[in-house]
Amino acid sequence: MTQSSRSSKAPAIARLAVLALVAASLAAAAAAGSARAAEAPYTVRMQPLPGASGAGILMDYIAFDPATRSVWAPAGNTGLVAVIDTAGGTVRQIDGFPTAEMGTGERRRKVGPSSVTVGEGSVYVGNRGDSTVCAFNPRSLARGACHRLDSMPDGLAYVAATKEVWVTTPRDKSIRLLDAATLEEKAKLTFDGNPEGFAVDGKRGRFYTNLEDKDRTLALDVKTHKTLATWNPACGADGPHGLRVDAAAGQLFVACSTRVEVLDAAHDGAVLSSLDTGDGVDDIDYSPATHRLYAGAARAGRLTIASADAHGKLTLVAAVPTHLGARNPAVTDQGAVYLAHSALGGLSDLVVVEPPRPPR
Repeated sequence: MTQSSRSSKAPAIARLAVLALVAASLAAAAAAGSARAAEAPYTVRMQPLPGASGAGILMDYIAFDPATRSVWAPAGNTGLVAVIDTAGGTVRQIDGFPTAEMGTGERRRKVGPSSVTVGEGSVYVGNRGDSTVCAFNPRSLARGACHRLDSMPDGLAYVAATKEVWVTTPRDKSIRLLDAATLEEKAKLTFDGNPEGFAVDGKRGRFYTNLEDKDRTLALDVKTHKTLATWNPACGADGPHGLRVDAAAGQLFVACSTRVEVLDAAHDGAVLSSLDTGDGVDDIDYSPATHRLYAGAARAGRLTIASADAHGKLTLVAAVPTHLGARNPAVTDQGAVYLAHSALGGLSDLVVVEPPRPPR
């Protein structure tokens, strides 16, 4: 190549280099913009509830009803259940639930409605104040059938395959099976530990629960009531708490006090992955549509949002500062997360974590 050829090509090469640099800069800017959009922060707000007093509102389980897009929040010591329209923000209430004092000294507290599950055309509420489970119309809020148990109810779960409401009653180491239409008690299952947590696997016909004091997770057949498997989540001295299942993926999510785990429910119950959450996790929630898991850590004041892949590996999506005491999430169809609260934070409002708005 002659010197003149090199000279004539030099400007063209320089122009190409400049164009490549500009293109790379534009690509980097676009990638940075996408990253900023993906990292847009979650926002936290408070949802006021009726019946609040200086003592705050003591809560346990809450639930989202997709048919009415409402969050049902049993408000314990107030003797009320709040029903929040997640689309419009209006709050209706059901009153008249008996309350009762329990405990002594500094541990003395007032208990009332504390658990809820959504069934087919009914929402069921458990009340620690008088050990009843009652059905309500999800639209009119009219009260239907009620049943009084001989042991205080803890968690409720609707089992569609048998049209039953399963009630954990850990004080006498049992689970009660109620007819969903009449709420008459059909069976009492007894265990050698305290049942805690619930998840219904419609694909496998299973009901999952934990024995909190034994650090074990059980898989029960919903029709024969036999224990099909016993697994070891290795949560430690506090034991396992809440449960959720992705039946299609064969993954069972277990809440330990300071982390969440994924068990291989399709096979041998092995721990597939775990993720630290901060202390104070009780119940959890999961969205099968997005494969996202939600865990509120009451003592850490943090909501952990994680995604689960096809192999059961958890990846952190966001760790959102919330409020001391905020726990037991219920996620809506729009990805908003409502958090109940324990006595720890003295709260009278629900904590609501809103997802980032999609870029326009």
